[in-house]
Amino acid sequence: MPTLETYKKQAKQLLRWQRDRNHSVGGRIRQLPRYRDVTDHESLALNFKLTEAQEIIALEAGYDSWATLRAAVEDASPQPPEGSRPVVLNAARPVLFVRDVQAAAEFYCDRLGFGVDFLHGHPPFYGSVSRDDATLHLRFVHEPVLAAGAAREEGLIMAFIEARNVKELYAEYLASGVDLAQKLTKQAWGGTDFIVRDPDGNTVAFVG
Repeated sequence: MPTLETYKKQAKQLLRWQRDRNHSVGGRIRQLPRYRDVTDHESLALNFKLTEAQEIIALEAGYDSWATLRAAVEDASPQPPEGSRPVVLNAARPVLFVRDVQAAAEFYCDRLGFGVDFLHGHPPFYGSVSRDDATLHLRFVHEPVLAAGAAREEGLIMAFIEARNVKELYAEYLASGVDLAQKLTKQAWGGTDFIVRDPDGNTVAFVG
């Protein structure tokens, strides 16, 4: 479960987006009953407060109020044992920058066999897709993050995903007509990999 500090940061980010007139916040603000009928334009003109942003974050996390969320987080927080504990890192989740989160999610699902974990916003501005133990996050950006043509430079890879049966996966993607930035290749370091390019130019390497 995310920490309370994580939820606080999400609320502050939502507040900042509203003040920066980010069009993606309208659908999220309409989750509050008192703002259900406001337009996207009207939502950006609201005297929006941090407490309201926290209320929205709580609703999106499945709680009816910020206080309820806070209590749930505190109850779920493990008590550290006496003495030091080893640092343990959990799975990394690469973030890919895309111009259309909905379209990107459909590509990863329809063409690469992923499933949608969640999509935030109306239209979506952030989302997550996964297949087995591999997860990719998708974030909306107005303009390309990389300079023109940079995404097609050799060796520029946004995410590595390990695959137990990389040859079978390669055959699956060939059959579905996926755009390949690199064919299945036996590398000098001993591994075998291929690279897929998504519609936004993001390159994802599948490694065996």
